[in-house]
Amino acid sequence: MIGAGYALYYGLQATGMEPGIAGNWAQLIIFVGLCFGWVGSYLYRVATKQMTYVKQLEEYEEAVMRKRLEEMPEAEVERMLGEVEAEKQRRQGGQAAQQQQQP
Repeated sequence: MIGAGYALYYGLQATGMEPGIAGNWAQLIIFVGLCFGWVGSYLYRVATKQMTYVKQLEEYEEAVMRKRLEEMPEAEVERMLGEVEAEKQRRQGGQAAQQQQQP
């Protein structure tokens, strides 16, 4: 950033601008660029849900579910896995039927 500031400052002077004015414009351009860059990165992280809070919440929920699964009796885990497999079979069967009905 410092190098970009110097380059902008001397570049503006090379176009005929006075040193004082060139310094002001260089500071303004660098400052506005940093502000827009920071706000843009913040909005991107919000839009893609890459915020620290969201990540922590997901990790916490995963840890809670893992702990609950560890505490469940083996018979209950097997019953749930059977239900999940049955649901997968039902959904795959439904999708195959929909594809066959389409012209």
